[in-house]
Amino acid sequence: MAAVAVLGLSGCSTIVSGTPTWPGARLEKVLLTQADFPAGVQYDRITEDPGVPDGAAGPPAMLSKPEGCSNGFTDVIAGSAERGPGSAAKYSVSYDGARMLMTVLSWHLDLDQLAATAARCETFKTYFDPMSPGIPIVTTKLPSGDGELVYQQTMTIGKQDNSIFMSFANVGTMAVFGIALPTENPTIPVKGALPQTFLDTVRKQTDRIRSS
Repeated sequence: MAAVAVLGLSGCSTIVSGTPTWPGARLEKVLLTQADFPAGVQYDRITEDPGVPDGAAGPPAMLSKPEGCSNGFTDVIAGSAERGPGSAAKYSVSYDGARMLMTVLSWHLDLDQLAATAARCETFKTYFDPMSPGIPIVTTKLPSGDGELVYQQTMTIGKQDNSIFMSFANVGTMAVFGIALPTENPTIPVKGALPQTFLDTVRKQTDRIRSS
């Protein structure tokens, strides 16, 4: 059916000069590399099967109240994802004090749904099993620019708070999302502090896309 639809439209098309650009080629062009970070920062490209949804081989999401909050952002992204070669590229960046996982997409994120999920899951609890005590989590929206969402998600276990940071942005025809965790690694000679190191990396990546 797809081939029939393409053929049906071709009679009304206009020939455009130039060389078509495969989405994967543009991803490679805009992706930050080791050279974009200070010497000593650990940078790694992440290669995954482009046809497999994120987390497909991992454990199921934890139970939560309200339901679906423990994996809410992932579910929204998966719901509108375009999969296949050239759809996404990933890399990780590690400082002593911050580890970040960045994903650049050749398609747009549904920012409205992501914002709605964050609002619905502003406060929730996760559970290892139905009988376990709940772990409270708070989702806090941080200041951000147009077309961008930034959140801090804080889990409280006992009397200790542990936070991660997430960012989602649409830039031109592409998108970027990232997650950052406070991770000490004294073998890395460059210090990082959250959320600032993460926000700086997100800004550097979105600026690279805008200038490409």
